[in-house]
Amino acid sequence: MILKSLEAILSFLTILPIVDKSTAIDKPTNLSDIYYIAKNMYLFPVAGAIIGILIGSLAYGLFFYVQPALLGLIITSALIILTGASHVDALADFADGLMVKGGKELRHKAMQDPGNGSAGIAAIVLYITGMIIAISSFSYGFKLMTGIIVAEVIAKYVMALEAFLGRSAWQGLSSPFTAAMKDKRKMLSATALMFGAIWISGYVGFLSLGISVALGFLIQRIANRSFGGISGDVIGASNEITRLASLIVLSSVTI
Repeated sequence: MILKSLEAILSFLTILPIVDKSTAIDKPTNLSDIYYIAKNMYLFPVAGAIIGILIGSLAYGLFFYVQPALLGLIITSALIILTGASHVDALADFADGLMVKGGKELRHKAMQDPGNGSAGIAAIVLYITGMIIAISSFSYGFKLMTGIIVAEVIAKYVMALEAFLGRSAWQGLSSPFTAAMKDKRKMLSATALMFGAIWISGYVGFLSLGISVALGFLIQRIANRSFGGISGDVIGASNEITRLASLIVLSSVTI
């Protein structure tokens, strides 16, 4: 049962063809799919570990043969491609929504616009630049690999935390997740799974966790004031922002 749930989550978070399209829990095309994935959101840190292992292994293999800046570009691109660029797009929508002057409805409309505004484009450029710099700053291959794994686990944990603590600003993609994650047992399970992964980086991993959780609270506070709650774009943006923050800490602090 857990394996089936994890397969559905990985199919939702990545472009990996894990779940057959003939099944009911493929990439969500209806509400029942979304509810199934939302019910198992506590497994997001495990999915993050798997994504991190895939990308981290690639980074480790290339570390010895590719110049740091180029390695940063390759790994950032691989991560965006693997995750279908959905959370990068969420980051852009979040930025566009914040920059709109007006009430909740106008901000919601800006976030739903399929085109990115200047704020969204700026957010993407800054994010990708930050990712390239952070990844290219790791001093050795094993540290880079474990850093990517830990950052991905923390980012997925913050997504679950946002859903646990937040309320949906409007009926949409976030609604099933915020409803399902109000179960404290699921949040405790997500926390236990997250702690089981980040210990590999020692105290630096816990420092990254603390900073990322603080950022998650800040993002939620900003979303509450700007939109009246969180949305799918806010949760997705939290993933990107906290991943980058974790990589900056993990690459900068000496173990």
